[in-house]
Amino acid sequence: MITALSAGFDMVMEITSAATDKIRCDACPVMCYIKPGAAGACDRYANDDGKLVRVDPHIILERTVSHGGKLVPFSRSEDWDGKLVHEPSTFVTAIGAGTTYPDYKPAPFIVSSEVDGVDMVTVVTEGIFSYCGVKVKIDTDRYLGPETATVRAQGEAVGHVTTSEYGSQMLSLGGVHHLTGGSKKEGRVTCDTLMDLANCKAVELTIDGGASVVVQAGQPPIVNGVKEERMRVGCGSATIGMFAKQWHGKVDEVVVVDDHITGVLSEHQAGKLLDIADTGIKMKGRRSTPGRYFQVADPGTGWGGTNISDPLAILGPFDPKEAKPGLSMLMVSTTGEHSSYYVLDEALKPVETEMPADLKFSVERIQENCEPALCTVLFMAGAGGSLRAGVTDNPVRLTRSVKDALTRVTSGGAAVYVWPGGGITYMVDVTQMPAGAFGYVPTPALVAPIEFTMKLSDYAALGGHMDYVKPLSEVRGGDDVRQLPWQSPIPGRRA
Repeated sequence: MITALSAGFDMVMEITSAATDKIRCDACPVMCYIKPGAAGACDRYANDDGKLVRVDPHIILERTVSHGGKLVPFSRSEDWDGKLVHEPSTFVTAIGAGTTYPDYKPAPFIVSSEVDGVDMVTVVTEGIFSYCGVKVKIDTDRYLGPETATVRAQGEAVGHVTTSEYGSQMLSLGGVHHLTGGSKKEGRVTCDTLMDLANCKAVELTIDGGASVVVQAGQPPIVNGVKEERMRVGCGSATIGMFAKQWHGKVDEVVVVDDHITGVLSEHQAGKLLDIADTGIKMKGRRSTPGRYFQVADPGTGWGGTNISDPLAILGPFDPKEAKPGLSMLMVSTTGEHSSYYVLDEALKPVETEMPADLKFSVERIQENCEPALCTVLFMAGAGGSLRAGVTDNPVRLTRSVKDALTRVTSGGAAVYVWPGGGITYMVDVTQMPAGAFGYVPTPALVAPIEFTMKLSDYAALGGHMDYVKPLSEVRGGDDVRQLPWQSPIPGRRA
């Protein structure tokens, strides 16, 4: 016997054999035949004694103390009841609600409520997304791979490397071409990878011509078996600018090694304004503006995201017209992970020497100013016609309502960013959503919650399914509903 309960909406079922009592599920295009006591291919629907049921309960969020919600008092008045102004105490998510497939049905839940005296309605559905993916931000200075390089999971192509953004490497994973345009295995592995990442699970990825990296939303990346601790404080030039005054008078020269922009204190404008004398240093690489050098080494996992283990490899011989024996030099990476102190000998050769305490402090200050390295996973999808038809019989009106800010879009109660332009293309931070918010269907496609909230009058004006509106009390009282504390940002507002 399956112990889970139905989400509370009608489903079309077809008895295919009296002997086996199999039923046919119509929640997605796969249309599984499910025998008694078994679940469908997606593990989301099951046959409970001839009745099609949703295995997972429907999730609603409660912003209450009894469910572990956090309240921040804004008044010391003794009669304050703890309620937050202009915020609903209950929000109906689409997690566990079910889908609109085969697309002609209204959304599983169209719930009315009153917020600050205004009649509101929230339309919830679990969208089946073939047109979806995740954007991954990996905080690391280490070289992961060349731009456009293929990213693989279990040997299958699941995406590609995009741009590097100031101490973070971006990956674009999934999309309809990987889900449906390749082999059956590629589609299955892509779907599994996206679902695991969206549900905040760890996934190991390999990059053609680059590194192996373990990615998990909200956790540090693990690059080639090494866990990252911090992202860089800035590029080499920015580091010079931030810490030049702290080095002034304590060392003659500072080189901040960086794969992108290596900084040199004596040449940098910050050094000039502090009257730091020329040192005769000669740098390899391509000089940009004073004190800023590009391409001092190839990318890698060494100093400052380069492939070097000896920082002196990026230096040429010092100019004897300006350099003098005894000249001191600090070389440090953009995270402070690597640092060395040198003094020029009689032949003007840098000799590594024990670092003075005040310079050790400056390296520690760089480390202190580096934020913890994390992986960020944003789920991105396009809410298409079939999903919108569950909201209104004229889908374009919903799109226009979203663009006009009359309708608020959320995902599992979490605020989303809706892209400008056509359609409803949105992104959501998966760490702001309740656990297990994402599922799949083996078409393959991801199943993700999406909610549309608006005034009841606006819903009627856009041609909504008014006959299916039910009060919030009917949803909250169901045995198949799980209430969770509301810990994500207020839907529709930026975190």
